[in-house]
Amino acid sequence: MQDVQAYIQQVAQFLDAMVQQASDDELFAGGYLRGHFDLAVGRLELTEQQFERAELAASVQQSLDLAIAGGELTEQDQGLVLGLWQQLQQLS
Repeated sequence: MQDVQAYIQQVAQFLDAMVQQASDDELFAGGYLRGHFDLAVGRLELTEQQFERAELAASVQQSLDLAIAGGELTEQDQGLVLGLWQQLQQLS
């Protein structure tokens, strides 16, 4: 559980740091992704069960997939959000 908590903090710090240098499109992608990420974290925490990073990643991906299938993002925005999500998954 500590590993996933450290990862959650890393993601928050990464997204916070983007504000200093990101373009408007990148800021949109970061804010949009943060909403999905925070929602996934909240849902998992509500279960009051320990969860792993893989469960969190799967929950975020499922949320993004549903949003994309629902037409929430343009093709360009999809690329930005999914590219950023890939970056965040590489954080150690």
